[in-house]
Amino acid sequence: MIPTERLTLRPVSPEEAADLADGGTGGLAWIEGGPFDGTRRAAGGVVRAAIAGVYDETWGMYALIRTEDGKAIGGMGFHGAPTDGRVEIGYDLAEPARGHGYATEAVRALSAQALQHPTVTTVLAKTDPGNKPSQSVLTRAGFRYTTHEDGLDVYELTR
Repeated sequence: MIPTERLTLRPVSPEEAADLADGGTGGLAWIEGGPFDGTRRAAGGVVRAAIAGVYDETWGMYALIRTEDGKAIGGMGFHGAPTDGRVEIGYDLAEPARGHGYATEAVRALSAQALQHPTVTTVLAKTDPGNKPSQSVLTRAGFRYTTHEDGLDVYELTR
């Protein structure tokens, strides 16, 4: 668990991820509009990692649980374990939770945890060039734009 001011980032187990990927709730109480498609796709990645025997909760997926009411508002996590000191994150929120600073708060917390790991020097995130809200989240969380690669804008936060 990773606590923040208004959220708890709670690890999603492979079993919960399988339910999410299959259209279920993952055993969580979601706000209206959740879980969003990106969370379901990420859950499928957790399932594939578990099947392949490479799942590691540290570098897995987290549900963003709002402290005030215990509702899940989105998903966030890593695209795998660190490689060459770098680890990639991804996130999404259900539509009603957007615009309240939750994503920035969660990105800061997850990135801080990753950068405490001795093998991680850089956290990166990729966004569609037109996704200004996501780019604003990353900028507010201390990331900086570094390059455009494979049709996506790359943002990085370094130790």
